[in-house]
Amino acid sequence: MRSIRAAQALASRSLLLSSRALHGDAASTAAAAAGGGRLGVQPSPPSQASSSSSSRAMPAGIAGAVSFSLTFATMAAAEAKERPPMDLLPQNVVLYQYQACPFCNKVRAFLDYHDIPYKVVEVNPLSKKEIKWSEYKKVPILMVDGEQLVDSSDIINILQQRVRPDDKATNEEEEKWRRWVDEHLVHVLSPNIYRTTSEALESFDYISKHGNFSFTERFAVKYAGAAAMYMVSKKLKKKYNITDARASLYDAANTWMEALDGRDFLGGSKPNLADLAVFGVLRPIRYLTAGKDMVEHTQIGDWYQRMEDAIGEPSRIQE
Repeated sequence: MRSIRAAQALASRSLLLSSRALHGDAASTAAAAAGGGRLGVQPSPPSQASSSSSSRAMPAGIAGAVSFSLTFATMAAAEAKERPPMDLLPQNVVLYQYQACPFCNKVRAFLDYHDIPYKVVEVNPLSKKEIKWSEYKKVPILMVDGEQLVDSSDIINILQQRVRPDDKATNEEEEKWRRWVDEHLVHVLSPNIYRTTSEALESFDYISKHGNFSFTERFAVKYAGAAAMYMVSKKLKKKYNITDARASLYDAANTWMEALDGRDFLGGSKPNLADLAVFGVLRPIRYLTAGKDMVEHTQIGDWYQRMEDAIGEPSRIQE
């Protein structure tokens, strides 16, 4: 985490110093920007040849500084990930998932943080034809070098043992909060993202756009699904003794922040499996209305941003 921030700071400082060296001061930059923002491309009279030469060199200088700085930042971000040794890295990983599924996102968070390359097969939740070959009819399903793994927590446990065999067993605190994610946190999500008809439509708009649906299915899923889940969410509130959906979400976020007790992560200086689990299940809702409200009304936003920075770019193989 600190290496990423340091790299970003260095990138900004390198760019600033390069710009000052090429422009002389900030005023010249502002003047050039006022003339259309295209630095060093305005024709100059012959008497200003020296100035013109310096100006023409400027974009290349800035480009070099940016290239160096971004490369350095990218290297630092890569170092922040916990990639396993090459001899322990799985060779062929395929995730069968729903894009918006919190349990699938738990598995993706683990894979991304450990920089394990994986392919994705988006499953149609109506036909499930993509997983007809499997006796297990839920997602996620993870195929690892030909072996089928199921259940998000079991998948992560098995992968952790394989790619980090020398790591100590997870401690009681970590296990406690992983259970809390599966037994409590996931259950407050649906009553929140389907809390009102507009939020239900917002959620199913995301699901229909990112899921594996035909054009006609997409339309039906968005409106019929939103209406159905709006009604289901009322039953879920009753089932899990939720009286105020938003209050339950804020309480969960605040409970998690109390568990951190001032630490960057539950794992201390870097995320542990509980951090990855909380981040994973929250990722699908983060930029929906419910997630925005959660960040606005609790202190979880900074932790979430640290997690995004620590996990970095997805290790998903684009096909």
